[in-house]
Amino acid sequence: MRTSIATVSLSGSLTEKLTAAARAGFDGVEIFENDLLASPLAPEEIRARCADLGLTVDLYQPMRDIEAVPEAEFARNLRRARHKFELMGRLGTDTVLVCSSVSPLAEDDDALAAEQLGRLADLAQDFGIRVAYEALAWGRHVSTYDHAWRIVEQADHPALGTCLDSFHILSRGSDPKGIEEIPGEKIFFLQLADAPLLGMDVLQWSRHHRCFPGQGGFDVPDLVRRVLHTGYDGPLSLEVFNDVFRQAEAGPTAVDARRSLLVLQEELGLTDLPAPAALTGVAFTELVTPDAEPVTALLGTLGFARTARHRGKPVELWEQGEARILVNTGPAALSPSRLRSRGGTPVDGTTLAAIGLESPDPAAAARRAEALLAPVLPRRRAAEDAPLEAVAAPDGTELFLCATNRPGLPDWRADFEDVAQRPAAADALRIDHVALTQPWHRFDEAVLFHRSVLGLDPQESVDVADPYGLLRSRAVTNADGGVRFPLTVGAAPGDDSVHARHIALATDDVVAAARRFTAAGGRPLPIPANYYDDLAARFEFADGELETYRDLGILYDRDAHGVFRHFYTRTVGRVFFELVQRDGGYRGYGAANAPVRLAAQHAVR
Repeated sequence: MRTSIATVSLSGSLTEKLTAAARAGFDGVEIFENDLLASPLAPEEIRARCADLGLTVDLYQPMRDIEAVPEAEFARNLRRARHKFELMGRLGTDTVLVCSSVSPLAEDDDALAAEQLGRLADLAQDFGIRVAYEALAWGRHVSTYDHAWRIVEQADHPALGTCLDSFHILSRGSDPKGIEEIPGEKIFFLQLADAPLLGMDVLQWSRHHRCFPGQGGFDVPDLVRRVLHTGYDGPLSLEVFNDVFRQAEAGPTAVDARRSLLVLQEELGLTDLPAPAALTGVAFTELVTPDAEPVTALLGTLGFARTARHRGKPVELWEQGEARILVNTGPAALSPSRLRSRGGTPVDGTTLAAIGLESPDPAAAARRAEALLAPVLPRRRAAEDAPLEAVAAPDGTELFLCATNRPGLPDWRADFEDVAQRPAAADALRIDHVALTQPWHRFDEAVLFHRSVLGLDPQESVDVADPYGLLRSRAVTNADGGVRFPLTVGAAPGDDSVHARHIALATDDVVAAARRFTAAGGRPLPIPANYYDDLAARFEFADGELETYRDLGILYDRDAHGVFRHFYTRTVGRVFFELVQRDGGYRGYGAANAPVRLAAQHAVR
């Protein structure tokens, strides 16, 4: 199906918005009136610009407070409408959005509303224009789609139809089943938006918290499925009011928007995309650093050994059990792009720059990524290097799609020459999870990216108290927990610069691991005594157990499935490590302990 986006969904000037929409692959746009009024371009120039970009102007919006008003007021409305219809002719669009009235002058009179909308449609028809009447969720008298449709049906005018908006319908809890009773030819336009499920005033919810389909809690696919059942053949169009999107760069936001519609169409069976290639684990994480000594010293205290080096690059492989860390000290570690996050915040020292993801079919995983607008990154490699494909996550992290010791597939490990044997004993068995701090304006995009491109399942969103604000966290995982990424973002621009990323290593005996770590000279993150006093009140422990945790800096949590014990290292550059022991099927990440950990990290910074 054709896809469209409202210019209000993107930041920047109208020209910037149109360019971003076209580059992302949209077929058309809705021109929001404020964007037109603020543009130095005449309507004819905007029309030509759209044509040059391959965009159609699918809708002009909005016209407000038109219907069910006193006759003198309606006469003024018709005068206003005539001017807008003339402008639309210059702009090259034939459909206008009319929102249900919120005016205090509006009367609760469906017959009057139908009569006046019919007269408006008469005027519109003279200009070759269609009127799409939409029920605002906060409309004064008309606030539901079925009520709006009854008025349109009563008016019975060929130039008058309805506009359905997923937010206005689903935010009120309306049953979308009734949509199937509307003739498809009378649905003049379909606007789509998702939203997190919030208990707040619907107007403020709409104006500040909409997001793209698949990023919120609404069942947008079900609503669209019902609309298509009517025979509707217009575009799928996004209308998203979001404070973050309107401050972020338009180009990446438009790509995120287009990706959301590709995923939606896949769910509806409207398009065929390469199937997700199941991820089975984390092959490696890559740290880049201008000075390897601090991080390699930390790895040594954690029990890692330097086992191999890359044949042609200054990259070392450190291993313990199935956990693998690459330490890269090449020119990339000193480049401006490596020393800055995608959000533009300076990043000093060691950073987590790449993750290798195990896949039984890396090529298929790369094909899906490209189909969902995450192109494979260009890489310089020697002729003998393994053909390793990588894509960029929204936060700039390079995600390598790879295989380790899989017959018939290129093995990234073959690019390395052994320099030592692996350590005989291993405290760290594998990588349990990798926690990724997101740029403040890319959090929702990151969740959709990891779900759609990588096939990971989003978990419930969690708010975590930091001494200097509130953090939002949402984990994405595969079915068996072999791949876990807790994604975290601060509450405002710049918050992401404060919080380092971390690599969590799984162990089957966190107490023994903590003892060996401290015996090797490692310094655990100091945890306040008050935390352990509170643990004593909340849980019962065996004799001496809590004292052991206090001495070693081990934190403790339980859920309905099991027990979680974990401890943290201090931060090196922008990275720290965590050793975790999951018992009995514990599923979380110790969120109850996160405020204590964050406060401790601030204290030792």
